[in-house]
Amino acid sequence: MSFLDHIRACNRHAPDRFLPFVVDGHPVGRVRHDVARRLEAFPDVFRLDGGRVILHPALATPALRDEAIDRVAAELHRDWGTPRLRGERYRVVQSFSEPALMTVDRGVVSLFGIRAFGIHVNGIVRRPDGPHLWIGRRAPDKSVAPGKLDNMVAGGQPAGLSLRENLLKEAAEEADIPAALAATARPVGAIAYCMEDQWGLKPDVMFCYDLEVPADFTPRNTDGEISGFELMPVAEVAERVRHSDDFKFNVNLVITDFLIRHGLLSPDDEPDYLDIVAGLRRGG
Repeated sequence: MSFLDHIRACNRHAPDRFLPFVVDGHPVGRVRHDVARRLEAFPDVFRLDGGRVILHPALATPALRDEAIDRVAAELHRDWGTPRLRGERYRVVQSFSEPALMTVDRGVVSLFGIRAFGIHVNGIVRRPDGPHLWIGRRAPDKSVAPGKLDNMVAGGQPAGLSLRENLLKEAAEEADIPAALAATARPVGAIAYCMEDQWGLKPDVMFCYDLEVPADFTPRNTDGEISGFELMPVAEVAERVRHSDDFKFNVNLVITDFLIRHGLLSPDDEPDYLDIVAGLRRGG
């Protein structure tokens, strides 16, 4: 196991297994061939043309597109066992800053290979014996990576919230961080990766933040998604990322990025340094 192994694991996918998904002339996702064949059963919503899955042009507004996709997704879940709708909307865009062409339910983002965005917050404590990170452990009933280690705060980026608003919300829910403290988190970059999951493709972007918290602050989960927190020396965190699968798959990338930015991963000591730096922003 190595830092680069984690990056490779988050970028495993076979492009020839997927067809472009196009909305209003804009390629916004990729659909697996077997899923595309299922979508042919809904000709009022999807067209397969020229090796592409095209949302029907009659669906000319975001509201019409949202309703049609939800209807198809609900039927596919009932008849084929695809992921259920989860009641949280994600924006569908080519670029993060552009107006949304539509939204989709979080549960079916990978089914359509749509780029999803999220936030990850490194909770830093400065101590005389060196920097430490607050590390959460995911609840055992989580559908993804149950029981794995995680950042102090992390979450998907829902439609209708700015990144800052989402950070404050997630900080309160996941770690009971007061808004005034959470607001001091510094944006420090973004990580991109692209991997296959059970039903499709995850071309994800994680916006990363560093948040220094006082030595007497202890995070406390309030939404049931984290079973507990541990304050770990950064050196121990680095060793666990380097040599194990203890962390949720994409959190390994966030921590690796943290180590690089803080000079704790050195090009003199890490033979894969340049591949690691490049790999953190691959994104498919």
